[in-house]
Amino acid sequence: MAHDLNMQIETRNIFELAALAGQELKSRGLILATAESCTGGGVAQAITEIAGSSAWFDCGFVTYSNASKMTLLNVPADILEQHGAVSNETATAMCTGALRHSLATVALSTTGIAGPDGGIPGKPVGTIYFGWACGDVMQVERMLFSGDRHSVREQTVKHALRGLLELLARIK
Repeated sequence: MAHDLNMQIETRNIFELAALAGQELKSRGLILATAESCTGGGVAQAITEIAGSSAWFDCGFVTYSNASKMTLLNVPADILEQHGAVSNETATAMCTGALRHSLATVALSTTGIAGPDGGIPGKPVGTIYFGWACGDVMQVERMLFSGDRHSVREQTVKHALRGLLELLARIK
C-alpha cells in the first residue's frame, strides 16, 4: 500500500498533489491549516488554486519572522532561542500553533533556509524542517534540498504536500 502511494504521488506536480490532498481531506471530513515560513505561503497558494478548497482548507499562517511565529502561533521563545527557527522543535510548535489558532483538524508546517544566504554550520542552505499533525499523530522530518532559492522552495512545497498525503494514508 505504501509503495503504491509513493508511486502515485512521486510523479505528480504541485497542483495535482494539492488536488489529491483536497480529495483525501474532504473524503475524511478533515480541515487543513498551514504554518509556513520559508515557503512564504506557497503551500496555501497551491491548495487554494483548487476549486472548492474552502470545503477542506481553513487558513494559512505565514510566519516568516521569529516574532510572528511567537505572536501568531505561540511558538515558545525558549524553543527559538535553544533550537532556532530552523529545527524539529520549531516545526512541531508551528503545527501545534496552527491547530490551536484555527478550525483545522490537520496542520502542516515548513521552516528552513531557502538561500542563497543564511546557511550556518549544521544547517546549510536547503535545510528544511517539516511538521504534519492530525489528532495525536505528529510527524517531523528534516530534508536537505539543492538548487537555487526558487528550486528549494518548490521542492519544499511538493514535499510538504507529499508528507500530508502520507500522513492521511496512515490515519485512515
